[in-house]
Amino acid sequence: VEEKKPKELFEGAIRGMLSSLDPHCTLFTPDQLKEFQIETSGEFGGLGIQITKTKDGKLLIIAPIEDTPAYRAGIKPGDIIVKIDGKEVTPNMTLSEAVKLMRGKPGTKITIWIWRKGWSEPKPFTITRAIIKIKSVKYRLLPGNIGYIRFTMFQRTSVDEFKKALEALKKDRELQGIIVDVRNNPGGLLDSAVAISDYFLPKGKLIVYTKGRIPESIKKYYSLHDPIIPTDIPVVMLVNRGTASAAEILTGALRYNDRAIVVGERTFGKGSVQTLYPLDMGYAVKITTAKYYMPNHKCIDGKGIEPDIEVKLSQKDIETLKKEFKEMEEHPERTEEIRKKQENRIDNQLKRAIEVIKEFHIFELMEKKAS
Repeated sequence: VEEKKPKELFEGAIRGMLSSLDPHCTLFTPDQLKEFQIETSGEFGGLGIQITKTKDGKLLIIAPIEDTPAYRAGIKPGDIIVKIDGKEVTPNMTLSEAVKLMRGKPGTKITIWIWRKGWSEPKPFTITRAIIKIKSVKYRLLPGNIGYIRFTMFQRTSVDEFKKALEALKKDRELQGIIVDVRNNPGGLLDSAVAISDYFLPKGKLIVYTKGRIPESIKKYYSLHDPIIPTDIPVVMLVNRGTASAAEILTGALRYNDRAIVVGERTFGKGSVQTLYPLDMGYAVKITTAKYYMPNHKCIDGKGIEPDIEVKLSQKDIETLKKEFKEMEEHPERTEEIRKKQENRIDNQLKRAIEVIKEFHIFELMEKKAS
């Protein structure tokens, strides 16, 4: 009865056709395609702030990203954006609309009006946009000289970030082991996961291969270099049900080449390859073209990878996370503070991974004594 725009009908028809293939096939509108490209590249032109919408429709800054224009301009967690370049922020303005207004060509200026607790009225901040890099690798040194590296996803910048993390962890010390955390990592770029696998594996080892209905879909990926990380350094992979796609490739490459022990829960099981095909008018479709096969020649699609040592999060850890998520929902201005607390926590899965590395050295010592 109600009139529909031709654009809505066009998009709906293509989405319906693609959804009949499998859940991973999808249509990208021009805006969605830009967001997807930003996500995989790990870079965009903007201010460098994490934002959210509060329950009452305010645009709240969770935190400025360190060493970005917003950070240098003095933007603080908990600030409220009330106006973007003369446009009022209303409860009806969506998060994506606000993001679109603030992103732009590096070098261009934008004025945002900020209200801060204790201020009688909003104040303008004129900021010059710059290239913002989204960090996908976090790391820290655990007790006993154990390196901890967490990948939030695999993007174009992940390999360089991983190199820097490794150099920082190895500086002035001999690592006793490395824990690679890919829990809740949805995947990302295959090439990044393959390049990172290469750091751990001896030259010539099969990392993963793809196979579909057409001969062109058959591709094999091998480690091309000698390992950067010595093979006598024990490695533990931390996984859970949120570990998917490229994160499963790294896990499988190390596990099935006997290079790592896998601790945690069964992974998600996304073992399919999607290829992006550009269309006219800035659209694109993402279509499944092949499946991934691990070095043991098995496809994990719908099955996942079973850990060597199954460890579920303790009830205490689960309750703490629930409490923190609720707190972030009710007090979004505290999100960054809570996230930092989570980053430094040692839950029972991480605790078990540390124990595995310590056990490795005990067995190694026993073998030396026996010989």
